[in-house]
Amino acid sequence: MEQDLHIVTDEQTRRLYATDASSYEELPQSVAFPTSITDIAAIVKHARDHGVSITARGAGTSLAGQTTGPGIVMDVGRNMNEIIEINPQKKQATVQPGVIRDSLNRTTDKHNLLFGPDTATTNRCMIGGMIGNNSCGIFSIKHNTTREHIIEINAVLSDGSRATFKPLTPEELEKKKQLDTLEGEIYRGITALVENHRDEILASYPHPDIRRRNTGYALDRLCEMQPFVEDGRPFNMAELLCGSEGTLAMTGSATVNLVEKDPESVIVVPHFSTIRKALEATVEAVKMEPAAAELVDHIILDATKENIEQRKNRFFLEGEPHCILIIQFDGHNQQALVNKAKKLATRLTQLELSDSTPIITDEKRKERVWNLRKAGLGLLMGLGSKGRTPTFCEDTAVRVPDLPDYIDDFQQILDNHNTDCVFYAHASVGELHLRPVINLQDPEGIQKMKSMAGDIAELVRSYRGSLSGEHGDGRARAPYIEKVLGSEMMPLLKQVKQIWDPENIFNPGKITNPKPLEEDLRYSPSYERPNPDTHFNWRKEGSFGHALELCNGAGVCRKLADSGGTMCPSYMATKEEKDTTRGRANLFRQLFAGKKQDAFSSDELKDALDLCLSCKACKSECPANVDMARMKAEFTQGWHEKHGIDLEERFFGQAAKLYPMASYFPKVSNWFMSQPVIKELLEQFLGIDKRRTLPSFAPETFMNWFNNDYTSRVDGEKVVLLVDIFTNYHEPEVGKAAVRFLEESGYRVHVPDFHEVGRPQISKGMLDHAKDLLDQNLPRLAAYASDEMPIIGLEPSEILTLRDEYLDLCDDHQLSQTKNVADHTFTFDEFAAKVLKENGTGIHNGGQQTVYVHGHCHQKSLAGHKNIKKLLELRGYQPKILDTGCCGMAGSFGYEKGHYEVSMEIGNQRLFSSLGELPDEALICAPGFSCRHQIADGTGRNALHPVQFLG
Repeated sequence: MEQDLHIVTDEQTRRLYATDASSYEELPQSVAFPTSITDIAAIVKHARDHGVSITARGAGTSLAGQTTGPGIVMDVGRNMNEIIEINPQKKQATVQPGVIRDSLNRTTDKHNLLFGPDTATTNRCMIGGMIGNNSCGIFSIKHNTTREHIIEINAVLSDGSRATFKPLTPEELEKKKQLDTLEGEIYRGITALVENHRDEILASYPHPDIRRRNTGYALDRLCEMQPFVEDGRPFNMAELLCGSEGTLAMTGSATVNLVEKDPESVIVVPHFSTIRKALEATVEAVKMEPAAAELVDHIILDATKENIEQRKNRFFLEGEPHCILIIQFDGHNQQALVNKAKKLATRLTQLELSDSTPIITDEKRKERVWNLRKAGLGLLMGLGSKGRTPTFCEDTAVRVPDLPDYIDDFQQILDNHNTDCVFYAHASVGELHLRPVINLQDPEGIQKMKSMAGDIAELVRSYRGSLSGEHGDGRARAPYIEKVLGSEMMPLLKQVKQIWDPENIFNPGKITNPKPLEEDLRYSPSYERPNPDTHFNWRKEGSFGHALELCNGAGVCRKLADSGGTMCPSYMATKEEKDTTRGRANLFRQLFAGKKQDAFSSDELKDALDLCLSCKACKSECPANVDMARMKAEFTQGWHEKHGIDLEERFFGQAAKLYPMASYFPKVSNWFMSQPVIKELLEQFLGIDKRRTLPSFAPETFMNWFNNDYTSRVDGEKVVLLVDIFTNYHEPEVGKAAVRFLEESGYRVHVPDFHEVGRPQISKGMLDHAKDLLDQNLPRLAAYASDEMPIIGLEPSEILTLRDEYLDLCDDHQLSQTKNVADHTFTFDEFAAKVLKENGTGIHNGGQQTVYVHGHCHQKSLAGHKNIKKLLELRGYQPKILDTGCCGMAGSFGYEKGHYEVSMEIGNQRLFSSLGELPDEALICAPGFSCRHQIADGTGRNALHPVQFLG
């Protein structure tokens, strides 16, 4: 690392920054992490001195390859994320480029202000990237683009000097032109270029009625300013920098305009049988001045069925529409907005465009509708290799009245090339994200993409449209700018680049002088899918190699704790790309594609996985359903086969073997484990962090109580209660409460004499041991399932293993039995809620007290919390599900030496603070054993299992 410049050159980091959300992959020479604009200037000078390029990057969500480059990739997101000033009187904010858009808006919300541009990636995209791409988003018909909201940019120029670009009077502009600096040369050169070519620019550029025009450099915007138009707006070079993709200057900070929030909104969702009808309806809707009108087609709607998180957001769909529009009206009077929505619905019915137009007014339900829409891109990108839709033409824009005919012509191009397409996004402003299905690993697919790109560029020109509406030209569209703007414009664009960056160090090959479309593709005919030997069968994905390709780079895993959700808890704590699902998945794919089976020995991958908590959040929250917990388990098993299992890993993976001995003398064991000298030894030899409070052994195990002291008084239907080692040895009162509840409900409880199903072994990458447990347990579990006996578990991660990993760890001849077991398996709250609903609620002992529920990560991902909520309600409580993310303990993770600080930081981010705000007598529910102990360690509070509220 070049310490003073914050430049990193190790291979792991370079691999992590070789891709973004586009189709491209390019390994950089190094990665820089500036902390200030002074650092940026120093990095620029370093690049000039060493003859290397700089590609600026925020969240890396660009779709056209803007944030990949061969030189220095400069990540401004990790350290340059300060909101410098909020000025509510001026309705302005000054921010560093790494500030996340939603983070800014959470800060301005108390002033009833927001930064208007609203992309689908607002929970991780950054203001610097929004400037680079001139981002717009869902509400662009209302808020326009980033360019309309930019006031001032404090930038670093290509010689390392600094300049501030802001509105200038004609007199101020003349002074700038007199400067004997690069800044002065820029003002002189750009104003002369515009003055000499203004008429040609206005004639060649996209039609001014198109709000989202982002092809080439925004010379047409400069043509609208003083001194070129007498009553035009003041000259502001910041508007040119918007959409310049980091090719002209590096943003050090920016001042942006804020707008007032409308207090009320209503959503109407007309359903359509054809795309044409939806676009004709858009023309009608735009006449009524909506805040947004977004198209979602059947391909995305179908993809939501396969995504655990998005299935919950389909509530508003009626039947199986071919496509829908999500139309929002904003204002100050709710009833007036409802009336407007009803008027539009009536109009669409009269025109025979749509018969089904649900109207949604509830705030939470509206949020769920938009969450489904925002997931669209990630869902598309996660359709797998057969459904890949490269982003070479997905950003075109035309005038809204032209949209129906334009799409008909576009469909003809699709027909000519014998392919299908996804249609979605910003219909209200004439831009649809059009994603043809093409296999780039087939040489014919490459040729098809190149041919279609040319045809589509010609079509866009015929409508005087924009090749890029918001996602930028980058590498994907830059080769076709000439077709759209005309050959006479290309020398002007190159001249702009030369004026600002004469040595071509800023993001070369983007907008001007691009490489061919097909170079540096992540997937190409030369890509070979790895097929290493594995222990999991990877049945859903098709193979481990297919699983390695699921990540699409959308970067949903980069959201911070204050954005909600659970994925990725370690990234929320560290802010490092290697701790995202995306970063880890990229390393998996790159290393296994290169090293094949030998990748199981990769130190880079082992390091990147070290802070993965195996929380399973990515399995539901990632739009591509990447299951990093399972990938980690597979890798770790392979690592163990090559390097062996050390004592620490063996202890955490098989701690249950020591439990019987410790439980014989629980008082002695508990005293022993509390002694400082013993804690020191446990840390030294077994890797248990000495700062942790170890769970106490109970005076009597659950099994001793059940077998010796308990007599069943019920002869009803049998149920199986799986009692895990934590319940048996540490918290037998949880098991006892479960037995009492089940028997009170008329069930005869059978408790098997085994406590392990393999969860710790899977988490620790000891899959061979987990498979041994599966082989031992499956015959008995299958017998219960065959007898139609419900199999109920108290610890979510343990019982859900039977519904998740068992289905992929079992052999083919065991699959039918394993599926039957999974079908008969229930978390305790699932079964209890069903019992209470069917048999009556029993004793109402809740007294309407509020119970604050912190959910277990595996349960959130695989089963959800609705049944915990339901059973507490049925028992007379008022449950409140907390959005507290991951607790940070994650089984053994938080106990392990080297993980304690990260574990506690994860807990501090939301969980501890949320519970700290509650009164001392507040009731807290947490179904996970490790969650309850993290809560005790972090807050000193006592949390209970759901069953403990049912007595």
